Amino acid sequence: MSLHAPARTETRRARGFVVGALAVVTAAAVVLVGHQGAPGAADGVVPDGVTVFDDGFPAVAKLDPDLLGALRRAAADAAGDGVEFRVNSGWRSPRYQERLLRDAVAKYGSEEEAARWVATPDTSAHVSGDAVDLGPPGAAAWLSRHGARYGLCQIYANESWHYERRPEAAERGCPPMYADPTEDPRMRR
Repeated sequence: MSLHAPARTETRRARGFVVGALAVVTAAAVVLVGHQGAPGAADGVVPDGVTVFDDGFPAVAKLDPDLLGALRRAAADAAGDGVEFRVNSGWRSPRYQERLLRDAVAKYGSEEEAARWVATPDTSAHVSGDAVDLGPPGAAAWLSRHGARYGLCQIYANESWHYERRPEAAERGCPPMYADPTEDPRMRR
């Protein structure tokens, strides 16, 4: 037995420890990056069944307070007609909006075509908390008929689910809709 054997054993143990520690750190980094790559509830992703009364979700809680109040008043009245307002999308983080835009470009084949459906994080009314996408179709139909009295208006003809607050609508009715977001001057910032 050599006098150097214990030192080599300790060196091997230390190397093994370092390799093991690096593996743990690498695995944690992969989990973290994977988590950051998939937006979740904190980014505004909404699970099925969330209503305008569910404050436990950032997509609802981070909506503009005036928009949320109007939505809740309308939803309470719609409930009397057997209609429930479910939030398909509300407030969104810029990161989530960017992900939706990238997905739309992949789906529609170009930024120009994607712009008919998804705004940039800099122009999206969802990122600012000023828009909500509602379902089921009966909720959007109810708002189409009654939304103006609450200041809630459909903004885009191609998005029957997308509503924003227009306070003047209670007296003047909702403004004419844009065919799609590409006609909206706010999208040209």
